[in-house]
Amino acid sequence: MELREALGRRRSIRFVRPYKTVEPEKIQMMFEAARIASHWGNVQSLGAVAVFKESAPKEVIESLEAVIVGWQIRVAPVVIVWFVNPNMVDEQSDRLRQLLDVGALGFGTKDERKDALETQLIPVFEGIKESLKEPGLNEIDCGQGIAQATLMAYELGLGTCCLGSPFGDRMLSALGVPDGCRFLLLQTVGYPAEHWEAGGQRPRQEFGRLFKMNHFSNDFPRSEEVVSELKKDKMFTRPAPLPEREEELAYLQKALGIEPPGLL
Repeated sequence: MELREALGRRRSIRFVRPYKTVEPEKIQMMFEAARIASHWGNVQSLGAVAVFKESAPKEVIESLEAVIVGWQIRVAPVVIVWFVNPNMVDEQSDRLRQLLDVGALGFGTKDERKDALETQLIPVFEGIKESLKEPGLNEIDCGQGIAQATLMAYELGLGTCCLGSPFGDRMLSALGVPDGCRFLLLQTVGYPAEHWEAGGQRPRQEFGRLFKMNHFSNDFPRSEEVVSELKKDKMFTRPAPLPEREEELAYLQKALGIEPPGLL
C-alpha cells in the first residue's frame, strides 16, 4: 500500500473482532516501526507493554481502564500501553558517542568530531540533562514512534484506536513499569469489525486556520490541484457521514454486545 493511501486509511478503528487473535509477530512489527523512529539525541525514551487478553494475568487486564469509551478496551484482543521513560536521558552521552562512531554526527575528521563532542556538545547536554527529562521534547518524539507503529498496523490489516486515561500511573504500576516513567496513552489493537472507512472522513478544522506561511496572519495557500492529487491517491476518502453508517453502527452494537448509548 502506498504511503498516501495508508495515511488516508489511518483513522481510528473503534470496533474490532474480540474473537480474532492478533499475532505477536504483528505487534512486534508495530514495535519495530516505533523503535526506528527519529528521536532527539538517539535517546529513545519511548516504551510500551502489549497486553494480550488471551495470556495476560487477570489483574493486569483488569488494571486497563479509561473513563471514555471503556468498552473499546473490553472488546480489543490486545491493548498497548505506551509510556515515556525520561531516565533514558541519563544515557544520552553514550548514545551521542554511538552516533559519532557510525558517522551520523558532525563533520570534519573523526578526531575533530570526537573532540567537539566531548568538549562542547556533551557538556552542554549534561548541563541541561534534568530539564530534558521534563515533559516536552521526549513526548513529541514518542509521538512519532507511535504514529509509525500505527501506520504499520494498518499495513498489516489491523485496526487501532488511541485512548487517554487519568489512571496512567495505576496502570504502569500494575504492569511493573519502572518508577519515573510517564503514561502516554492506550492503543487498542485488533482486526477491524467495521469497514476501513469507519464511517467516512471525519470533520476537521479548516486548513488555513491551522497552517500559516511566513507569519501567523497569513494562511498557508491551499492548492486545489494538490487536494485533487491526494484524492486520486486515496489519502482523502468519502466525507462522513456515509449513507450506510447508522445501519453499520446498529449491527456492530448488537454483534459486540455494547450497551447503548455506546459512548462510555
